Amino acid sequence: MSQSRVILGMSGGVDSSVAAALLVEQGYDVHGVTLQVWEPEDEATAVSKRWQERGCCKVGLARFVAKRLGIPHEVIDTRRTFRTDVIDDFLSGYLGGTTPNPCVRCNERVKLRALVQLAEQRGADCVATGHYARIVQEGPRRFLSRALDSRKDQSYFLYRLNPGWLPRLLFPLGEMQKAEVWQRAEGLGLPTEELKESQEICFVSQGDYRSFLAAEVPQSKRPGHFVDAEGRTMGEHEGIAYYTPGQRRGLGIASGQRLYVHRVDPATQTVVVGPETGLFRSDCLVADLNLLDETLLSGPNRAEIKIRYATPASAGVLNPTGDGALQIAFESPQRALSPGQSAVFYDGDRVLGGGIIQPNQNP
Repeated sequence: MSQSRVILGMSGGVDSSVAAALLVEQGYDVHGVTLQVWEPEDEATAVSKRWQERGCCKVGLARFVAKRLGIPHEVIDTRRTFRTDVIDDFLSGYLGGTTPNPCVRCNERVKLRALVQLAEQRGADCVATGHYARIVQEGPRRFLSRALDSRKDQSYFLYRLNPGWLPRLLFPLGEMQKAEVWQRAEGLGLPTEELKESQEICFVSQGDYRSFLAAEVPQSKRPGHFVDAEGRTMGEHEGIAYYTPGQRRGLGIASGQRLYVHRVDPATQTVVVGPETGLFRSDCLVADLNLLDETLLSGPNRAEIKIRYATPASAGVLNPTGDGALQIAFESPQRALSPGQSAVFYDGDRVLGGGIIQPNQNP
């Protein structure tokens, strides 16, 4: 029997490198692919840089691991797609007063899509990545599920994958703990003392998103007013793109109490601020859905809901609105619900789908 051929996404990081080793051990015919999504690695100066300073796609490390494992490796340039579908989406989101999540969009529109398309073109059987998630089979169906290591679970970032891809996806690290992965990485000869965890926003290599935004879109520096809930002016801000719900630092407002960003209003270019108590809400509208379980549109359903990656899931009820969206009623109020972020729905470990949190229509 011939080996199953796997197209493996290799970023050059610890996780995808260990995934490659595991797949080789399991007898797969592994073909490593590095998707170049951002700036190329500078071969001339790379020797003087630590690995984590060489951009988001560490081609040299991926090539090293592939050679060590005896598998083919290639680099595919996806920078144009990444620019259009991830970076431009990221910039327009902030300019429009929302808080986008580029990692969610990248997996949906660039990484997984490109790997699946490549597998189809080359007749490969499977696609694999180093994500911490699992594909669980129940009867003839397959479901996306949380990873065994709950602290590293990345299913939140994968909820927008096409359900049709599930039968051919492999996540070799889904059953492993991160500590085990680091041990395996050392066995591969990786410079683990230099390698850090992947940045949440890979293309923001210096400073934070605000400096990236200012450099890419100078017109984002459009001053406006901080206002309170009654519309009274509290001060001046540098542009709505630089403020997100829940933010306290960097407001520069003289007040007798701590103030937090409640929301931004792109129509009036104002940033509404107030005390922390005003950050809590018990409901939100979620649209632009990607459902792995279509029954969510057939009636009210209970689920666990994650409103951001680093926040534990909370119980709530998903109510279809009749126009392809879901109104969420949380059992307990949630802090700083942010339009543009993803709300991901779970039944235990199983991912049911998710969507994008919409601006509050009744602030």
